[in-house]
Amino acid sequence: MNWLDAVKWDADGLVPAIAQDHTTGRILMMAWMNREALELTAREQRAIYYSRSRQKLWRKGEDSGHVQKLHELRLDCDSDVVVMQVEQVGGIACHTGRESCFYKVFEDGQWVDVDPVLKDPKEIY
Repeated sequence: MNWLDAVKWDADGLVPAIAQDHTTGRILMMAWMNREALELTAREQRAIYYSRSRQKLWRKGEDSGHVQKLHELRLDCDSDVVVMQVEQVGGIACHTGRESCFYKVFEDGQWVDVDPVLKDPKEIY
């Protein structure tokens, strides 16, 4: 059995993939992978996702330079979520120019932006 056969792909052939900083443990982002993206991620040792909006593979950092170098790949107990320990080159994972896509905190009944923009997205893309 191929190692990719152990993954429980959803009806669209995708699995959620969480990128986590390998030194701090902070969750940087969540995206989707298809079988090819996961296979290439393991082979190339960098995060490669499947863009649902563009319907194609997306090598993280191909436009921004903010590549995610793979340190470890894990599959959860239900085999339906992938977690990657990565080194985030440039320190920016989010298209908003922040370290993490998870920069909103729920406080007093509303979502509050708590992380700074490290670089204006207009300068990145």
